[in-house]
Amino acid sequence: METRRLGKTEMIVSVIGFGASEIGYQNVAPRTVEKLLNAALDAGLNVIDTAACYDVSEELIGKTVGHRRLEYYLFTKCGHAKGLNAAEWTPGIVELSLARSLKRMRADYVDLLQFHSCDADTLRNEELVAALVRMREKGLTRAIGYSGDGGDALAAIELGVFDTLQISVNIADQEALDRVLPAAAARGMGVIAKRPIANAAWLKTRWSVPEYEKPYWRRLRKLDYPFLRKKAAGDAVSAALRFTLAASGVHTAIIGTTRPSRWAENAKLLDAGPLRAAEFEMIRARWREVAEPGWIGMR
Repeated sequence: METRRLGKTEMIVSVIGFGASEIGYQNVAPRTVEKLLNAALDAGLNVIDTAACYDVSEELIGKTVGHRRLEYYLFTKCGHAKGLNAAEWTPGIVELSLARSLKRMRADYVDLLQFHSCDADTLRNEELVAALVRMREKGLTRAIGYSGDGGDALAAIELGVFDTLQISVNIADQEALDRVLPAAAARGMGVIAKRPIANAAWLKTRWSVPEYEKPYWRRLRKLDYPFLRKKAAGDAVSAALRFTLAASGVHTAIIGTTRPSRWAENAKLLDAGPLRAAEFEMIRARWREVAEPGWIGMR
């Protein structure tokens, strides 16, 4: 699997990584998660991204692949106080949350600790940001980052302290390509694309699409990309993923699943090679033609 250097960090990451929100929120059986994560690692993936608030996600990671810790980069997020007797978005919650995350994941350190979608006003709390920097200085995390979109992401970039940015980038969510990613690149930040295949929302019907995916579903109906009309769903998913990975400044794309067989399928999605410049520009041109002002980055 192709790898890329994550900005100015020393991490050489696989171009696709595993997003662990689904295994946590859906409380997937440990036996299934064991097959899922080991299959991902065996396929060459070396990034696992989770968060302290993804229910049992961190525990499942520690229980199933904790023994393979040196084979992957471990990313998590903090800031929310779910399950902790502390106030959200305080210096204390950063330390408490990370300590709990390390225990859950059976790790001595994480490779990346990220603020989890706080707003620009919260980022202006110097003591809060200093607590995250302190975790890096103590060696409890190798790098620090911000996960969020739009103006909040720009505020995080402007602080000049974060090593990475995790942001929505896909065929239905292109605000970041013009507004945010150039600023991140100028700072030498590593960029992690979330929702890189737009949740494959185009494959769902009006009645089956989950509520949080409906904005993408509606956008894609209007965008009506020709490649989404193909009968082979895998071809469309491949094009969508390769679009995200072709975006300038993107280093890795986080994909979630609960099916162990999905990783062999995901690896094949990249077999077609880089998306051709003409195809990339067609998707960008269509977005510029029909995107509405309210089509901002999705959290």
